[in-house]
Amino acid sequence: MATGIFAVLDDIAVLLDDTAVLTKIAAKKTAGLLGDDLAVNAEKATGFSASRELHVLWAITKGSVVNKLIILPLAFLISAFIPQLIVPILLLGGAYLSYEGAEKIIEWLFPHAHLHNEKQQQVSLTPEQKETLENTKIKDAIRTDFILSIEIIVITLSTVIDQTLTMQIIVVSLIALLATVGVYGLVALLVRMDDMGLSLINKSKTQQGKLARITSSTGHHLIAALPYIIRILGVIGTIAMLLVGGGMFVHNIEWVHQLFHSLLSIAAELLTGIIVGTLSVFVMQFLHSKKALPI
Repeated sequence: MATGIFAVLDDIAVLLDDTAVLTKIAAKKTAGLLGDDLAVNAEKATGFSASRELHVLWAITKGSVVNKLIILPLAFLISAFIPQLIVPILLLGGAYLSYEGAEKIIEWLFPHAHLHNEKQQQVSLTPEQKETLENTKIKDAIRTDFILSIEIIVITLSTVIDQTLTMQIIVVSLIALLATVGVYGLVALLVRMDDMGLSLINKSKTQQGKLARITSSTGHHLIAALPYIIRILGVIGTIAMLLVGGGMFVHNIEWVHQLFHSLLSIAAELLTGIIVGTLSVFVMQFLHSKKALPI
């Protein structure tokens, strides 16, 4: 009986050891994508009133969890029965991310007057209109998270494709958990920097001497830095969407890879993302104009 118990414990130890090794390998392969995920979602989670930031972030986080619960079983089923669907799914996701990135760049270069008016009108929105706008932004963030989650899960699955189903489920689920808890935990810290700064300023009032000056100065610097960090994250998030979107085409279509083989990988991915995204924007605008024409 004792021998059986020790055998089970030994099997568990081996499983945990293998899981740790494979999870580390998968984390290395998805590290860049997790960084892109952080930048994109930090940019998506900002732009709300201070009193609503944590509420919005929690709503996006719950949506991200639901995304993972949908994607994980589908990824295992597709990998097992119809693996030929994986590449088309990745390309569709890449086109969507490239579209979002290119659309932002076009808006920066050629700002629309209605976008400026919308920002001015947001001040006078009714509570119901503000709630509708907030829900729209949350849905947009969750949709982008869904696309990024597909890429993260598929890349992770590819690193353990030759392992048992049990090992695949454990490793991929751990990376999916990291992609949600880790990323949105860091986003929460970023968007609440001003509160941390204010807290430090208030704390400095109860201190004396050099410590009080250091605490107060740190608080003021945190508050002053937040707007710049949000702008930087907006730029990084846009570039990240183009890199991830373009990367799906570069790494999954051989002729695209050969076309840009002389460029650095990051340059090839960015250029491909810009091209695919710009074409997608023009196609969507054309379809929208055709739809708007009277019959």
